[in-house]
Amino acid sequence: MKCEKLVLCEEWDKVFPKSDKVHHEKVTFVNRYGITLAADLYKPLDVEGKLPAIACCGPFGAVKEQVSGLYAQTLAEMGFLTIAFDPSFTGESGGQPRFMASPDINTEDFQAAVDFLATNDDVDAERIGICGVCGWGGMALNAASIDTRIKATVTSTMYNMTRINAKGYYDADDNADARYEMKVALNNQRTEDYKNGEYARAGGVIKELTDDLPQFVVDYHNFYIKELGYHPRSPGSNDGWNVTGCMSFISQPIIAYSDEIRSAVLMIHGENAHSRYFTEDEFKKLTGDNKELVIVPDAVHTDLYYKTDVIPFDKIAEF
Repeated sequence: MKCEKLVLCEEWDKVFPKSDKVHHEKVTFVNRYGITLAADLYKPLDVEGKLPAIACCGPFGAVKEQVSGLYAQTLAEMGFLTIAFDPSFTGESGGQPRFMASPDINTEDFQAAVDFLATNDDVDAERIGICGVCGWGGMALNAASIDTRIKATVTSTMYNMTRINAKGYYDADDNADARYEMKVALNNQRTEDYKNGEYARAGGVIKELTDDLPQFVVDYHNFYIKELGYHPRSPGSNDGWNVTGCMSFISQPIIAYSDEIRSAVLMIHGENAHSRYFTEDEFKKLTGDNKELVIVPDAVHTDLYYKTDVIPFDKIAEF
């Protein structure tokens, strides 16, 4: 397949230090929508034979230089060949316009990552897993429900982005009137965008804290602004997504057949995370004795983004 030519940064510009235990290189691959995706490939040094492989992505609004890259590099240190990729329309990956999201295209992004790994000479195609963080945990679980090549799926602090767009936080706006008013506002914004010739963006992390903000807003601020996470290519670090770019999430729910996933699934969440109910609700739908839920004691949502002493990497590798 013909790849769109991408201009990739060749310098180490991650928000975490480079490991001397793995080989790192930039790679690209194409999804079925013709969008070229950029990824960082991590391979453990001094290994022979075909390796188990993991594709990592997320959180929603982040890029591979942040959380997914940290997961991928750490798992490579533990013996896996891994890739951390930017989803379509985001970071160094292709796709126009920028800062869009789609339940279908972003699920396909995971499947395209599996295409790449399954045809890599260093990979054991029968031992491919995927790892989705935050909003990409939902996409990972959705991909696992349709792609039988995926033998294990890990979600960490999973968000179901279709649920939150249609129903609001904690399902607080789950009624027809609230959805109608939201759709009116979004479609009026589309008209204004067309008049202006550009797409309005919103949803980035708030830059200044006030006393009346919910705790999860404070958590994200602390992560992106104060802690490990800021990156100039990240929508979450800047002005966020195209305001109307996620409208299809309202009426295209994902994970419709998660109860039919036969491969292994590990779902991780923090005990004090604001979106824990997402993971617990989705876990209840899973069937089979190869599914496991791990609640990390005392952890908030963003602890599982960057705190390597909190993220249960040993459990992920074992799974």
